[in-house]
This record gives sequence, C-alpha cells and structure tokens, in this order.
Amino acid sequence: MSDILKAPFPYFGGKRKVAAEIWRRFGTVANYVEPFFGSGAVLLARPDEPTTETVNDADGLLANFWRALAANPDEVAHWADWPVSENDLHARHAWLVGKKDSLQARLEGEPDYFDAKIAGWWVWGMSCWIGSEFCSGKGPWQVQVVDGVRQLVHVGDNGQGVNRKLVHVGDNGRGVNRKRERLSGYGETGVNAREDLTAYFQKLAARLRRVRVCCGDWSRVVGPSVTIKHGITAVFLDPPYADTANRDSNLYRVDSESVAHGVREWAIEQGTNPLMRIALAGYEGEHQMPADWDCWAWNAGAGYSGQKDVQTGNGKRERIWFSPHCEPEEQPKLL
Repeated sequence: MSDILKAPFPYFGGKRKVAAEIWRRFGTVANYVEPFFGSGAVLLARPDEPTTETVNDADGLLANFWRALAANPDEVAHWADWPVSENDLHARHAWLVGKKDSLQARLEGEPDYFDAKIAGWWVWGMSCWIGSEFCSGKGPWQVQVVDGVRQLVHVGDNGQGVNRKLVHVGDNGRGVNRKRERLSGYGETGVNAREDLTAYFQKLAARLRRVRVCCGDWSRVVGPSVTIKHGITAVFLDPPYADTANRDSNLYRVDSESVAHGVREWAIEQGTNPLMRIALAGYEGEHQMPADWDCWAWNAGAGYSGQKDVQTGNGKRERIWFSPHCEPEEQPKLL
C-alpha cells in the first residue's frame, strides 16, 4: 500500500514511529487483531493489502469515532469542521461527557451503531485540548441549571464532572487542523479547508471499510473465533502500561494500571502457537517474558506528553516483546 495514513488527532502512546518494524516482524498474515486500538497508528501503517482485521477499544468515544468515520466520513467532517473556541470547547466537552455512558451501551449492544455528531465534536475537542483527560468525567465542573439557564458550575473536587483548560491554538492560533498529523493547528480558512478535511476523512474511511471495530474489554477479541480461526494471526498488544511503569495514571479516558498483567499472561500462553505472531508493548522491566521472546528497545523521544517524558526518561524505556513465531530482528550485513 502506497498511502500510509495518520490519525487525525493527538494520542498518548501512539506507535506510528515503530509501526514499520512491527509489520516487518509480523510479515504477511491472514488476520490482524488490535485489542487496544487507540489512534490506530499500526493498522494505518500496514504496508501490504489488508486482510481480515479486527480492532477494539474500551473507550466508547474513541471507538465511536472510528465506526462513524468508516460509515459516514462526510458527516463526521461536517461536525469536526469548526474554529478553535474556548467557550465551545467547554460546552461541547460537558455535552460529550453527558453522552458517554449511553453511547457506550449502544456501541456494545449494536455492532453497526455510531453517532457522527459525537464523533465530529470529539475529534475536534481532542485537537483543541491541551494534555490528557479529555472527556474523562473526572473534573470539578458540572453543567447545572441556574436561574433557568444551563451553566458550567464549579462544584468542588469530587471528580464527578469535567475539567476546564485553555484551548490548544498551535503556532498560528487560527484554527483546527485537517489532514497531516492531527486536526489542530493547520489554520486554513475558506472552502478548501472543509474540502481537504472531507477528502482526508474519506481516505481514512476507505482504509477502514472492512475493519471490524469493537468496543469493550480487550479479552473479547482475542479468542480463537477472532484470531486463529482465520489463519496465521498477528496480534498487537498496546495496553495502558502497568503500575510498575512509573507513568501518569490518567493518560486515557479509560485507563488502568493493572490490565497489562492479564495481557502479558495471555500473550505468554498464546506465544507458543505457530499460528500466532504477537507483539506486546511496554516499558523496560514491566514484563518478564520467556527467553524465546525477543525484546526490542526503541526511543519514543519526548512524545505527546512533551517535557514530562524528558524529565522522567520514559521515552528511552520503550520496549516491544515479539513472540517466537515473529520474524527475527534484522542483523547488520557483514562487509
């Protein structure tokens, strides 16, 4: 495939930088499964023709975006095309938080359900927001009716509302983004901005047309009926890093410091299967894997968390463990 696409929103922990190495280790496979889809950087960087592909994420707002984008990219672009506005960001943020629980239930119960308006406002908000916890519902502000008017009110620190943050205005401060790395920051105006955004979403939709997007617990998409029943299967596991990893515990709207332990046990159990090619991402020292697994070190640099990554040095601790049936690491040629 000649056109390597990128996610239209920023995302902590994305693996676009190492996607090529992951696919080299997987090789050509009949089936691909990604239980923690996030920004979809690895799937979008696939170098060969897609085969059977299944992705999943526990965050309903994120899963809804990918479903809606695949089904109706033009409508998602319509709702995402909006200039940066601090008032709009807070109002839409509160509205999205109020929708997330009912949205999650419908996504889990109806495999074809999506909401394009929620998807468009969510991806716009992700691109305007600074830092993590967008739509987490853990902030001290809530929408309440005061004197007959809906207002955003500070109700204390019980973590049952939304956060307020300044908008991200990028380098030119003029608008939200289109088709390069993410929506925020391109600052273009006029009819071409909408046309470019729609065209980019259409490209993403074409890539996702036959991808099965699930929403829920990761274990639902790693059973035999989703994996080896389709032939040789590559599984990319990028769970929230574990409690041993010394990282911010609120990076994602749906976060966990323990799920990585269960993921590791599943990977070790399935790694001996010749039909399985598994890659598990984590930090150095986070996972003790069998001796026949290959541990590959890479440097994420500053990443989306910026200066915090530089201070903690976590970017240099990135590791990917490849199961025994993956392709081996390339060795330098002897001169």
